[in-house]
Amino acid sequence: MPRIPRVVVSGTASGVGKTSVACAVIHGLRERGYSVQPFKAGPDYIDPGYLSSASGRAARNLDAWLMGARGLREEFVRSSGSDVSVVEGVMGYYDGLSGGDNRASTHHIAAITGSEAVVVLDAGGAARSVAAAALGFARFHRRSRISGVVLNRVGSGRHESLCREALRGVGIPVVGAVPRDPEFSLESRHLGLVPAGEAGRRMGRRMLRAARAISEFIDFDRVLEVAGRAPDLPEPAARAPRRRRCSVAVALDDSFNFYYPANLESLRREGARIRYFSPVSDGGLPECDGVYLGGGFPEVLASRLAGNSAMRAAVRRASEGGAPLYAECGGLMYLTRSIRDGRRRHPMAGVLDAETRMTGRVRLGYTRASVVSDCAVSRGGRRLRGHEFHYSELEGVPGDTRFAYDLEIGHGIQGGRDGIVQGGTLASYGHLFLDGGGLSRTFVDNCAAFSRR
Repeated sequence: MPRIPRVVVSGTASGVGKTSVACAVIHGLRERGYSVQPFKAGPDYIDPGYLSSASGRAARNLDAWLMGARGLREEFVRSSGSDVSVVEGVMGYYDGLSGGDNRASTHHIAAITGSEAVVVLDAGGAARSVAAAALGFARFHRRSRISGVVLNRVGSGRHESLCREALRGVGIPVVGAVPRDPEFSLESRHLGLVPAGEAGRRMGRRMLRAARAISEFIDFDRVLEVAGRAPDLPEPAARAPRRRRCSVAVALDDSFNFYYPANLESLRREGARIRYFSPVSDGGLPECDGVYLGGGFPEVLASRLAGNSAMRAAVRRASEGGAPLYAECGGLMYLTRSIRDGRRRHPMAGVLDAETRMTGRVRLGYTRASVVSDCAVSRGGRRLRGHEFHYSELEGVPGDTRFAYDLEIGHGIQGGRDGIVQGGTLASYGHLFLDGGGLSRTFVDNCAAFSRR
């Protein structure tokens, strides 16, 4: 029964500054001599980069929809090898799968992991009303697990005093009061924050400056007291790795970097050697038996991807040669004939006979699918859970296209279908958690079988 001090840093809604505050909490704990393991609630690939920069440890995702309660708890315990674990929430504290319950919300994750939470509340433009908002969150659920609030965007010392007085009146502790400062905000674009690794790590450095400044306004004695209340959790069963069976080329650069660490680890555990490559700058694929093209922002560096004709040709040859190729969202976009944004059209790998068009309209949410065709990661007849998050759509998809998934929840590529299957290639808008349900084993099995041809 490992002892894991832990705290959840959530918010009343998106945009209240919880990523900045979570990074500040991590930074402040490290300054006090603690090692910190960060986690991110929900299906997010961008915020973990900031949490990782603040902690010096790779952030892990926790998602009750994708992992299930048991899988989530086991992932949390296996990954919490530090003095303190800090979980950043997603959206508002109670926001999850539906409006009718707390499934897949930050509150749900706090309950699964037995964690207490502090909630970031935007105090701008309010005073006594912040107590009404905080009290509503604390009493909305009979076991809210909320142990205090962090007031963000406080206008002045007088403003802070009024807010603290109001919160004392309702018995809710103040864990921090952060002044309004444009330098404390992080830059965003269409899928959320700009990734920490972009622009020569500029965004990561900006976050560290903001975290250092914000940490001066956090009560770390109270943070540690909240984290120390957490009960012990059961130790999950050990998982023995299989012998090396194949090599998998994984795209990783500024265009493709949306991966759950657990997905890559599960491929290694099933016997795959991971070999990273850059579709932007490398001249071809490394020697491999399969390819994994994760999500990302191919539209941002579309001209450079288009200019690397050698890589586009190498990926097309791998698919045409029958190598297992698994592509998610940004990877799907790269496999089409081209990416079109307004009047600009950038040629891509041309594996799929369709074109990607940037729409400016978001498709966002969890997915649930029935697998109707054998594919790179699964046999037919199964049901899978995933998520999608994209500002594009595919045009000109042939009518005889074979799809792997019929979606019960979600939009997918076309008409409630997702996952184009073409030879050994599977390309979908949906993202999957491979470390569960045997998906990584199926993919590695297919790669190993291809290596023996």
